[in-house]
Amino acid sequence: MRLGSFNIMHGLSLTDGTVEPARFAAAVSALGVDVLGLQEVDLDQPRSGGLDLAAEAAAMIGAGDDDWRFVPTVFGTPGVGWRPADGQRRDDEPAYGIALISRLPVREWRVIDLGRAPVRSPIAIPGGPGRRGRLIMLDDEPRAAIAARVESAGGPLTVVNTHLSFVPGWNAVQLCRLARRLADVPGPLVLLGDLNLPGRLPAALTRWRRLAVTPTYPAHSPRVQLDHVLARGPVGRIIAVQARRVPISDHLALSVDLADPRA
Repeated sequence: MRLGSFNIMHGLSLTDGTVEPARFAAAVSALGVDVLGLQEVDLDQPRSGGLDLAAEAAAMIGAGDDDWRFVPTVFGTPGVGWRPADGQRRDDEPAYGIALISRLPVREWRVIDLGRAPVRSPIAIPGGPGRRGRLIMLDDEPRAAIAARVESAGGPLTVVNTHLSFVPGWNAVQLCRLARRLADVPGPLVLLGDLNLPGRLPAALTRWRRLAVTPTYPAHSPRVQLDHVLARGPVGRIIAVQARRVPISDHLALSVDLADPRA
């Protein structure tokens, strides 16, 4: 079974600054994953051509209608104008959030609210090859996690996807909050996501195992691991780990291959 986590940066290419549907579809298809957690996912956004990126990814992976879910965290456009996605979406209002997609059957879904940082914070915007990055001040968005009870070859497995705050300290609070709220989930569990926390820190905070140890950011010259795959309980032997650069995003796409835990 291959599990993947990818902050897609709404499908944007840093090479030409555009979102191309065929390029996005090819990037997702090339990952060859069975379960994929996506972060920074657009729905009906003008900047990404009005695409439903979660639905596009689900089609490429081969997920059934009940085996993928997009959870908006904001309505509107991050960096331009938005409101928390805690009410009814207006007709044709753009949305942005996270998605979890599985080609394996999903028996149960759960969404966990993680709150938002109450302060503005600087965030680094990468410039791409040959271009300098920059710092901008942003209000943090609401954060959430999606959990799916997946029927894998080794039995039921809970897979969770999240994208935590970029505000230092607050992301650690959100991760600890998520771990507490998953404490009642039985059986093995895997957490995927852009945690905005480096290296060993997520494992130290949760006391879960790191299944992938590799830098994932920035994509053109990876120096730090912000994207993680953590495990609680017996999930099978690690066969392979890959951090792959694809033609979109400022993050690498991270994947972990697991053997059947019964083997």
